[in-house]
Amino acid sequence: MLRDITRYLDELLDHARVADYPGALNGLQLENSGRVARVCAAVDACEAVFVEAARVRGTLLLVHHGMLWGGAQRFTGALRRKLQIAFDGDLAVYGSHLPLDLHAKLGNNALLAKALGLRKCERAFEAKGHLIGLVGEVKTTRAEFARRIERAVGGRVHLAPGGPANVRRVGICSGGSGGEVATAAAMGCDTFVCGEGPHHTFTLAEELDVNLFYAGHYATETFGVRALGEHVAKKFRIPCEFIAHPTGL
Repeated sequence: MLRDITRYLDELLDHARVADYPGALNGLQLENSGRVARVCAAVDACEAVFVEAARVRGTLLLVHHGMLWGGAQRFTGALRRKLQIAFDGDLAVYGSHLPLDLHAKLGNNALLAKALGLRKCERAFEAKGHLIGLVGEVKTTRAEFARRIERAVGGRVHLAPGGPANVRRVGICSGGSGGEVATAAAMGCDTFVCGEGPHHTFTLAEELDVNLFYAGHYATETFGVRALGEHVAKKFRIPCEFIAHPTGL
C-alpha cells in the first residue's frame, strides 16, 4: 500500500513540477516494509514526533518539514536515533514543503485564507519560481481580524499595527515569510499575515502603513499537513492522527 499512496501523493501535490529548497526532498524520504496501518501528520520530522508516530507499527508519517534540511549529514546523534526509531517501528516518512504551501485545496495558505473569510483570492508571493501565498479581500476591523486569526491558529498572535483600523485587502503567506511585507504593500494590501519574520519587519510594516500579523511559523503550517493526512485516510480507508508538537514560534 505504501507504493500506491506515495504515487498518489506525488501526483496530487505535483512534486515533479514544483521546485523547492534542496533539503526539502519532497516525496518519500524513508520507506518501510510497504504496509500502512495508519497515517500520522505532523509539521516537523523531529524526534518527539517519530516516537509518537512509531507507537503503531506500519505508520506512514506525513510531514511539512522533512528529515534532511541540512543536506548530507552524518548518521549520528538525533538523526541516528530517529532512524532507529523508524526501523524498529516500521515507520515510513513522506515530506511535502512548498507544494503543500501552495496547493489550491489542501495548501496551508488556501486553508488559512478560507478560515479567515478571505474572498476573491489571487496568488502572490514568489518562492523558488512559484507563487505560494494569496491576496484576498475582507471587510472587517483590525481587532476583529486579529480575533479571527487567533481562532484559526488556536493561539495568540503578535501584531505590528502599522496599517488602518479597518481591514480590506489582505496578503497571506505561511511560515517564515515576514520579509514579504514589502511585496504585500506594493500589491495594495493594508494587512499581511505571516508565520514569523525578521526583527526589522516590525518597523518596516509601520513605515509601509501595513498591519503585520505574526501568527506563528508552526501554527500557520498545521493546516496543510493535517488536511493532507485526512485526505489520504479517507481515500485509502485507514485511520489518521495529527501529532501536535508546537514550537511556539
